[in-house]
Amino acid sequence: MSALFLSRLTFSHFRSHKRASLDLDGRPVAIYGPNGAGKTNILEAVSILSPGRGLRRASSDDMTRRPEALGWKVTADLTSLSQQHEIEAWSENGASRQTKIDGKAAAQVALGRIGRVLWLIPAMDRLWIEGAEGRRRFLDRATLSFDPLHAEAVLTYEKAMRERNRLLKDMVRDAHWYAALERQMAESGAQIHRNRTHALELLSTAQAAAETAFPTATLSLTHSDPACDALEDPEALLATFAGSRSRDMAAGRTLIGPHRSDLGAVFAAKDVPAKDCSTGEQKALLISLILANARALADDFGAPPILLLDEVAAHLDADRRAALYSEITTLGAQAFMTGTERNLFEDLGPRAQYVEVNESDGVSHSQLVE
Repeated sequence: MSALFLSRLTFSHFRSHKRASLDLDGRPVAIYGPNGAGKTNILEAVSILSPGRGLRRASSDDMTRRPEALGWKVTADLTSLSQQHEIEAWSENGASRQTKIDGKAAAQVALGRIGRVLWLIPAMDRLWIEGAEGRRRFLDRATLSFDPLHAEAVLTYEKAMRERNRLLKDMVRDAHWYAALERQMAESGAQIHRNRTHALELLSTAQAAAETAFPTATLSLTHSDPACDALEDPEALLATFAGSRSRDMAAGRTLIGPHRSDLGAVFAAKDVPAKDCSTGEQKALLISLILANARALADDFGAPPILLLDEVAAHLDADRRAALYSEITTLGAQAFMTGTERNLFEDLGPRAQYVEVNESDGVSHSQLVE
């Protein structure tokens, strides 16, 4: 199988780092150091080499190191399917992020064509017990990993929906004002639903085909309104939007569509909904889905994705940690993992590279160590 990995990662004036440069060889990267030293910032720098707003969903201005506020830059050499690429991402004075691939300006979606990046961060630990928005975002991130064009469908849908919501709030009743917007929403919304359904099929297949120490989740795409049973059909969805205008006008917003879908998950071995599982079981289900996503991508894309696993080891017992590291190395994925102590990664031994991160006077310092 071909490989996907960063061989050099350099970033300047990014968060707490004035400058850092790491020479990497494709092995997993264990990043350790005290809390607040800047470990997660390294993962965030890698995450913006993929489409979207990165693992913190931060603005370009928020990523800029203070007090200099000069802007930031991240560059990387990427090996992808036996091809070499140089990626540059930067922002000046808080402006929108710019991207170049091999010296040429590129749209963010182009990053998804040459590489795949998945992440799991502590903020996602409450995924199963909080609102549906976070679960949709999780599913869309997985879907985007299989189909980079999914982002365009989501943006088209959301833009048209904002315009429709504005008409609804203004109590506009003339159907002509809605026709073009609802057509855009129906076509892009049906594509979103088909993409999500396909991603769930790939995840479920990857889970079923693997022998793993992590539990399997039975996944579903749900909606509270039975009228959404035909989301995959643009014409049916168009008729649904038209028929729901009166109700939507009373609410001042669009009440039906793929933006109201939810990701359902059940702990398969116990037949218990994820929201009712213990904290440890919920975390294990998340890890299981990230690993399933990685396995499915290895088949679909031709190489396993780059994984960003923030503080993942701290919440696993020794056996589960060893199992996680074994799955990552067997998969052949370059995983960037953070932890407060090096001994959290002792089961990796020489299978990983190690980066120590410290902070002094508000500046993070990172170095590869033996």
